[in-house]
Amino acid sequence: MESEQLFHRGYYRNSYNSITSASSDEELLDGAGVIMDFQTSEDDNLLDGDTAVGTHYTMTNGGSINSSTHLLDLLDEPIPGVGTYDDFHTIDWVREKCKDRERHRRINSKKKESAWEMTKSLYDAWSGWLVVTLTGLASGALAGLIDIAADWMTDLKEGICLSALWYNHEQCCWGSNETTFEERDKCPQWKTWAELIIGQAEGPGSYIMNYIMYIFWALGFAFLAVSLVKVFAPYACGSGIPEIKTILSGFIIRGYLGKWTLMIKTITLVLAVASGLSLGKEGPLVHVACCCGNIFSYLFPKYSTNEAKKREVLSAASAAGVSVAFGAPIGGVLFSLEEVSYYFPLKTLWRSFFAALVAAFVLRSINPFGNSRLVLFYVEYHTPWYLFELFPFILLGVFGGLWGAFFIRANIAWCRRRKSTRFGKYPVLEVIVVAAITAVIAFPNPYTRLNTSELIKELFTDCGPLESSSLCDYRNDMNASKIVDDIPDRPAGLGVYSAIWQLCLALIFKIIMTVFTFGIKVPSGLFIPSMAIGAIAGRIVGIAVEQLAYYHHDWFIFKEWCEVGADCITPGLYAMVGAAACLGGVTRMTVSLVVIVFELTGGLEYIVPLMAAVMTSKWVGDAFGREGIYEAHIRLNGYPFLDAKEEFTHTTLAADVMRPRRNDPPLAVLTQDNMTVDDIENMINETSYNGFPVIMSKESQRLVGFALRRDLTIAIESARKKQEGIVGSSRVCFAQHTPSLPAESPRPLKLRSILDMSPFTVTDHTPMEIVVDIFRKLGLRQCLVTHNGRLLGIITKKDILRHMAQTANQDPASIMFN
Repeated sequence: MESEQLFHRGYYRNSYNSITSASSDEELLDGAGVIMDFQTSEDDNLLDGDTAVGTHYTMTNGGSINSSTHLLDLLDEPIPGVGTYDDFHTIDWVREKCKDRERHRRINSKKKESAWEMTKSLYDAWSGWLVVTLTGLASGALAGLIDIAADWMTDLKEGICLSALWYNHEQCCWGSNETTFEERDKCPQWKTWAELIIGQAEGPGSYIMNYIMYIFWALGFAFLAVSLVKVFAPYACGSGIPEIKTILSGFIIRGYLGKWTLMIKTITLVLAVASGLSLGKEGPLVHVACCCGNIFSYLFPKYSTNEAKKREVLSAASAAGVSVAFGAPIGGVLFSLEEVSYYFPLKTLWRSFFAALVAAFVLRSINPFGNSRLVLFYVEYHTPWYLFELFPFILLGVFGGLWGAFFIRANIAWCRRRKSTRFGKYPVLEVIVVAAITAVIAFPNPYTRLNTSELIKELFTDCGPLESSSLCDYRNDMNASKIVDDIPDRPAGLGVYSAIWQLCLALIFKIIMTVFTFGIKVPSGLFIPSMAIGAIAGRIVGIAVEQLAYYHHDWFIFKEWCEVGADCITPGLYAMVGAAACLGGVTRMTVSLVVIVFELTGGLEYIVPLMAAVMTSKWVGDAFGREGIYEAHIRLNGYPFLDAKEEFTHTTLAADVMRPRRNDPPLAVLTQDNMTVDDIENMINETSYNGFPVIMSKESQRLVGFALRRDLTIAIESARKKQEGIVGSSRVCFAQHTPSLPAESPRPLKLRSILDMSPFTVTDHTPMEIVVDIFRKLGLRQCLVTHNGRLLGIITKKDILRHMAQTANQDPASIMFN
């Protein structure tokens, strides 16, 4: 009923477009919406149509519309191509939603006609669940494949399993009867490269040979990864999350979620992780899952022909990607809602939950790590946290915020330098250089030589009697009869102090290399490196607090909880809190991050420390800049994305921002019934705008509607081919009734069907603070500016981005998409 009222009133194509895009030009003048005059017009009936008067503003449709007109005012014979989008353009959200409503209404009206129509109706209703099920299945299967392959190829840098070449180091020694508990990673079946090549297992020669082979394999994997990306799928590089955020807000990037990108990203992600670069696979897994969702959506007409509906599938796919990346289905749904999605209706929430569930189930069935868990670094702690520990947890939050602010500034500065200098023209060389430096420095330190996920696992793990890591080399004073899970705090041994020095060096190495690695032309995620940096810092702090509590248990802050022989401090918990704090400092995630991390640990007991650290890191990071790393890369690439986190506090008016400005050429407009086909084609050829306002006449300047450049071009080409009598001198008519013409005049061309008759407008005195808020909340691409109903100019999303850049003393030309 509500839609019928909207249809009769003419509110059938309100533009809630999210992004403007440019192929070459000045602006995108495209899309439309309802008129919202925030100052009551002195002339309420200047335009043909109804007026709904509100308390604070009027809502008026921009032109008259016959109540019998079809909802989308389509042609009797739809023109192929009208309503589709070019690359690097933005979808018309409301036109897509209206198309979907019409399709749904048409199916419902026919479903009682026959059993076949009823079957088609049921298929349409269930297609949403089918596509997210397929997406979840594919995401889980690919994540399992990537995990297994990355583990095997990572171990390939150190040696090979002779009994079964496809086994990694751990699997190779599972079946061996000759391993000891202390040296469970050594077995005769596993041979290092030094043993195979020079026949030595120990000594300087063995060390040098293993060092050389480690560097050789690292460079080989990195070179192969960057070559595949450069030759076959340039879009497969990077994290993918900034582009996915932009795509979900309505931007079109053809090929970014295609089959070639999926295939190359899957292969090169394994190679990049195996090369030992300071990157992770968790971020790119979101891109992989979204590729799956995009490909499967083409199997269902409901999604393949509707860009807005397709983005609902992509939101669910991003949830599935985080679900398999971290083994956190709930965290994945919250990540999609908090971080990447632009439009997230309730049914998308349910489908995201289901996609995350299916993906997690598939990954659990594959069991890639052999530990019956979804991630390698799943841990469980058996001691509670105490109130005095909030102070070091908050300190870790401060460190995470400082790290995030430093990383964002340093990485963006380096990426901007890469774009603006000749160095960016040699992506293969850059990857090889970074991989070589990483391999040379990483090999001598056992904590940097480790796969980053295994490093996080070791740092998270609590020290028990079965642990042989040097991090657990404590002087053991306990009785042998003590319970395994209740080991008291003990004085650190030499192994612990040695490990702390190595961890300090690893921390410096990871901080520097991550800055230069994120953004190179291979798949590179940021979650795992950030978590590793936080985990290293947290483990060091945890050991320091543990030793402080052991040697000074009589201090008032320790006295109540840390008695002699009590298990008081858990260093692994500090590592987990530090990992969350550093990841929060870089991405500025809050709720979803806490849920992801506590799903990793399998317990709710540590939510308060996690919340304290994550919120502290966000506050500290926001003190240096509100942008997270993904928003910063969106801005760096110049995507026309209006971030809701930014505040606009300036006192300018719409008239100050609109175009044309003083001394500018007049606004390019069409008149409703006195222009010829040649006039319109000349205007299209002479300008680069993507749309044109349509007015009654040059004298009145009364607004009729808005016509898209692409639709005009397609409609005129189609009319020349299919309609007789359409020539260059034919009159083009956007009005409902064709004006009377001389008898000898050529046949007129009626194009009212492609006209958007409810373009969104504001008055020239509307504060820009309100205009920016409207653009953010309604996802507009542009709005027209009027004065007493007369067209004055236009404000596009790019005008707003330029204006915001100017008010922030930035160069507007440097932030626009090219």
